[in-house]
Amino acid sequence: MAETYCVIMAGGIGSRFWPVSTTEFPKQFHDILGTGETLLQQTYRRLLKITDADKIMVVTHKNYQKLVSEQLAELPKENIITEPARRNTAPCITYAAYRIQSKNPEATMMVAPSDHIITNEDEFVRVTRIALEQAAVKPYLFTMGIKPNRPDTGYGYIQFVEPEGVDLNEIKQVKTFTEKPTDELALQFLESGDFLWNSGIFIWSIQGFIKEIEEHLPDLFATFEGGRKVFDTTKEDDFINEVYPSCENVSIDYGLLEKSHHVYVIPSDFGWSDLGTWGSLYQEMKHDKNGNASFTNKVIFYGSKNNIIRMPKNKLAVIEGLKDYIVVDNGDSLLICKKEHEQLIKSFVSDIKLKYGDRYI
Repeated sequence: MAETYCVIMAGGIGSRFWPVSTTEFPKQFHDILGTGETLLQQTYRRLLKITDADKIMVVTHKNYQKLVSEQLAELPKENIITEPARRNTAPCITYAAYRIQSKNPEATMMVAPSDHIITNEDEFVRVTRIALEQAAVKPYLFTMGIKPNRPDTGYGYIQFVEPEGVDLNEIKQVKTFTEKPTDELALQFLESGDFLWNSGIFIWSIQGFIKEIEEHLPDLFATFEGGRKVFDTTKEDDFINEVYPSCENVSIDYGLLEKSHHVYVIPSDFGWSDLGTWGSLYQEMKHDKNGNASFTNKVIFYGSKNNIIRMPKNKLAVIEGLKDYIVVDNGDSLLICKKEHEQLIKSFVSDIKLKYGDRYI
């Protein structure tokens, strides 16, 4: 099988996890679940089951290079790819693909976010290998689709059909992508049986991916193709610093996957959560008999149900009469928000920046 490179995307801010996740110290660098490992470290360790350490790369914003290096001390320094500006996932993934191409143009590439939870790692590895085997011989774009167990409106959805005229084992052909649906639509998706959550985990060959970028994102292709000879050389940083800030700010889903006719999905069930919000974290935590979840034993509940509470380690909290709330005290910032309104947290962060600058975010 072709040589496999794994790329971890670790440049996001995670503003929906404010006030714990901040610009200076985003959520992927936190031990969110109290396991003794940060989300980034969990992801890296998991990918070591797929490939060797020297073939794992981390793409991150230049401000987080030191954090990545500290948390993944065994990762070769040259495998930390730094972005001079945030330009969403299409430029990020394309940059990594060109770096890999300079090392081995025949390689396959796996892309994984740095802040997801996967509880059944053996099943994850099994499904990954199915896609890698296909990507080595077919110029298709593969993604992991998660079998939904609830009508969640916080995820994007993938509709699939049986592939025509080709046997791809467990792999299905993608029919449509749908961004975060309404409650009613999410319920219809769940009941139909042919929709999956979009995990944001991708697998493809370097050659197949770059060809698709050339077709569907020609400006991005032209930008990176123009510096093809500088990747993995001393000239790479200067080239990237010059061209990267002018790249179109576009996601790989919108810019490529929704346009391509060569996208396939593996319906998967390996205990996945993208930990995108406090509500998704609540789903992963242990609850008391009233559905309350907290990160410390120093919380006393009275007449309260279905809350998620996070306090500083030595701070006592007494919660009375609260139902379905997020309460997060981060020392100098306090969030009290209904769980059903958690999608507003990103807007709260924007308002805080306008009023108080960067101090609290």
